[in-house]
Amino acid sequence: MRLTHVRVRNYRCVRDTGWFGVECAKTILIGPNEAGKTAVLEALRQINPPDGVKGFDALRDYPRKLYNADIQSQKRNPSEIPVASARFALEPDDLTELPEGFPATAEYGCTRHLDNGLTQWLKGTLEFAVFTEEVRKDLIRFATHADKRGGAPEANPEQGLRARLDDITAGWQVGATKIDDDRAHELQRWLDSALEFLDENDVTQDQRHTRLLEYTRIPEQRDLALAKLRSRLPRIVYFDNYFRVRPNLHLRRFADRVEHGVLDDDRYDYGNLCLLKLLGFNPRVLANLGDAPDPGDDQDAFDRYRSQLDERGFTLNAASVRLTDEIRSIWKPDRTRPEADTVRIRADGQYLKAVVEDELGVEIEIDQRSAGFQWLVSFFVVFFAEADDAHSNAILLLDEPGLSLHGLKQRDFRQTLSRLAEGNQTIYTTHSPFLVGPEELDLVVVVEMNDRDEGTKVHTSVTASDPAALLPLQEALGYDLAQSLFVQQRNLVLEGLTDFWYFDATAHLLRDAGLADLNPRIALLPANSAGKVVYFATILHANNLKVAALLDSDNAGDQAAKQETLIHTLGNRKILRTGDVCPGKINRPEIEDLLRHTLLDVARTQLGWDATKVAEKQPRRPIVDILAAEVADFSKYRLAKAYLRWTREHGAGDLTDDERIAWGELVNRVNRALV
Repeated sequence: MRLTHVRVRNYRCVRDTGWFGVECAKTILIGPNEAGKTAVLEALRQINPPDGVKGFDALRDYPRKLYNADIQSQKRNPSEIPVASARFALEPDDLTELPEGFPATAEYGCTRHLDNGLTQWLKGTLEFAVFTEEVRKDLIRFATHADKRGGAPEANPEQGLRARLDDITAGWQVGATKIDDDRAHELQRWLDSALEFLDENDVTQDQRHTRLLEYTRIPEQRDLALAKLRSRLPRIVYFDNYFRVRPNLHLRRFADRVEHGVLDDDRYDYGNLCLLKLLGFNPRVLANLGDAPDPGDDQDAFDRYRSQLDERGFTLNAASVRLTDEIRSIWKPDRTRPEADTVRIRADGQYLKAVVEDELGVEIEIDQRSAGFQWLVSFFVVFFAEADDAHSNAILLLDEPGLSLHGLKQRDFRQTLSRLAEGNQTIYTTHSPFLVGPEELDLVVVVEMNDRDEGTKVHTSVTASDPAALLPLQEALGYDLAQSLFVQQRNLVLEGLTDFWYFDATAHLLRDAGLADLNPRIALLPANSAGKVVYFATILHANNLKVAALLDSDNAGDQAAKQETLIHTLGNRKILRTGDVCPGKINRPEIEDLLRHTLLDVARTQLGWDATKVAEKQPRRPIVDILAAEVADFSKYRLAKAYLRWTREHGAGDLTDDERIAWGELVNRVNRALV
């Protein structure tokens, strides 16, 4: 199953984050110190922690200001105080464990409470049966039928099935009473006792009896499904202190400690065990291979001696080659020095160590390299060694990874995190702009705390009232802009970040489908607003670079397009408008209107914003205007982010014909403008 949404309440500095979305692969939490990022991760871990992790402690974990008034006074019961909640989407493997016909769209959720109890729920199927008016009528009609056929003794009609039914359902409220296990069992016993009075020839009553029995079995089926799903709940593993790998060890003693389960932290046993596991080694086998007896003058014994030592030597050599390739892939040495950073795993008798050979041939133990190099190698070894073992089917929570890495190494480390997230959903916190790629802004969740009484708040859009919370994003965008602003000869300036996302993602869809190919040498530059497009265009043009601008056909776009400076700088041919290619007769179309049908579907299925009928009645009205009027919490950012998620699982063939034609024409116009 895949984590989709989480929520933290009543935990230390967190009163209520509200529900916020989690991406399929990795999610990035940013925010200033003391915002509550670590608290959010620590609380989420308790949803399904590894063995040995201590649970919630009301004294230490409940918001301190409220402890006396709520907990000590017994005003609130810890068993009724929700702390960490999660919602999961089911995957094909989950469905094979569930009853036939279980809908793939069903959602599983759970909440860990302050007393460490876990409550679960299902949405979309097998939800709690409710005592409805239809069920009430069915029960009465069947009871009347059964009483007429002998269910009610003539001498004591008050002891009939209808009277017993009234006793069972006394106090039940139509539309409000949930049929839990006890109520369902009572109804089942009543239906079983009434079965002998059923007229077998009465098809209507027979179907009614069957329907009521199925109704009473919903709680049992629900409990069974919840038990199955609970067993498949992913482990949630939290890391703030990362294990180090320092392979400098005595193999036999190390194997003894591993086999007796007494790993020594001071000797870095766990990290070293992960290294051997990653390379496919068993400590005892390596130790035994190092115990080759002296062969003396016996030629057969010498052949066995040589074979045993060669087996270990060749095996370690192959492992050295593999580890070198892996470490180079994450450390990214200078490509002009391919011989740099070669890893050698050496073994002499029971002594094993790993060294790194530089371009001069000098061998240096890993623990003598820089702290950043040690950290990155250790992170890679530990996490990827456990990916198929302890971390299998696990969600990883990483608190401030990569702090000891240089900024540019952190930028490279993003690829390692992405690789890790391919097998394990990953949520990590960071202050570093280099751990937030400019193409990853849709993965960002902003955490802030402006008021201690309100506690930590989480924003699912790139917005916050505290400028410090957005600093990593601003720095990431600034760095990327500085790197790309004067690099490409051809540049397309767009109004803002969401325009950039729509254009970049859709252009990739068209390229993959062979429908239109945006010149890969064209840099896409978001200007943050229509009014700032002229500044970007002027600066780029002044540096003898080719520039075009894409503007919406709304009021802001009109004002920008009519600026004399922009017209003088670019000329009309290089000022592109969304209205020039927009299908239909939409008034003042924005870039979203080029994806009108798809975005309405994305809004409905992913965000729960259903404006389809309104859009059908108002075909000339821009989609953003419709959604803003129909949706109370509408956000252009959330819509664009949902579209990006949609493009990861769909292709150009899933766009409408009009959308493909419009975007193909737009891409071609951009190519022609920047030829």
